[in-house]
Amino acid sequence: MHARIADFYGRAFPVTIDLTDSRTFTLNAVRQMIASASDSTHNQLRVSRDGKAWLSSAAVGGVDIDGLLFRLETWAAGSGCVGPVAASDAVWVTQIYNALRDNWADPRVDYVDVY
Repeated sequence: MHARIADFYGRAFPVTIDLTDSRTFTLNAVRQMIASASDSTHNQLRVSRDGKAWLSSAAVGGVDIDGLLFRLETWAAGSGCVGPVAASDAVWVTQIYNALRDNWADPRVDYVDVY
């Protein structure tokens, strides 16, 4: 399951960032993605081979990793890594943005736990 935000009618849809498009891959997009996830479940930031980044709460860790270019470590439920409070931390958002940017540009490993 992807992190979700709701539209005007309350319908949820996944927050995905296209890392290949500089118009959509922004600090604000990363902030929105982090804000949209629930801290009450485990979350993992994943990036597909075609450059789509999303937060997964259904598949974390080493589950369903076929087709991924890389993934960050799993953020445990209650760790404060996602949700509105995490999204308000400019240093954290920048750290995640940089991890996406650096690993998308030059993916040396498929599991990133230092960023």
